[in-house]
Amino acid sequence: MIQGLNHIALSVPDIKRAIDFYCGVLGFKHVGDFSWDADSETSDTVTEITRIPGTSGDAVHLRGPDFLIELFQFKTAEPAAKQQDLQRPVVDHGYTHFCLAVKGLDEEYQRLKEAGMQFHSEPVEVMPGVRCVYGRDPFGNVIELEETEGRVITNMSSLECVQE
Repeated sequence: MIQGLNHIALSVPDIKRAIDFYCGVLGFKHVGDFSWDADSETSDTVTEITRIPGTSGDAVHLRGPDFLIELFQFKTAEPAAKQQDLQRPVVDHGYTHFCLAVKGLDEEYQRLKEAGMQFHSEPVEVMPGVRCVYGRDPFGNVIELEETEGRVITNMSSLECVQE
């Protein structure tokens, strides 16, 4: 039985910068970290899960309001990690974004913009009672901020709130 979202994992080229952004700017809390070396038991486990042999790296768990973000910085991997296109269009297949439910969208947008977060636009009304904006973390990953009238829990769909 699925109970709900636990975490979203991102591979990043600079874990310290990622922690600074997700904790310092978005307000997540650093709750744990771990590292592993190549040719270790942990590396063997990572190989089994990911099908990428001989990795080493660092990882952290950051707690958000009702889910975790897991960040990985791989030190070694074959093939080597590729830099993602920082302007990768959200129409490309695969991960497109994750969404944070917010109250006070205009204020949060302004706060994050002043902190250096790059946005695709200003907040937009996508349907009556629902406003959102897409922005990017320092590595090009898209984060949606969404404010929905009548939302009582953060993972409640905006469609549930606005449909009669």
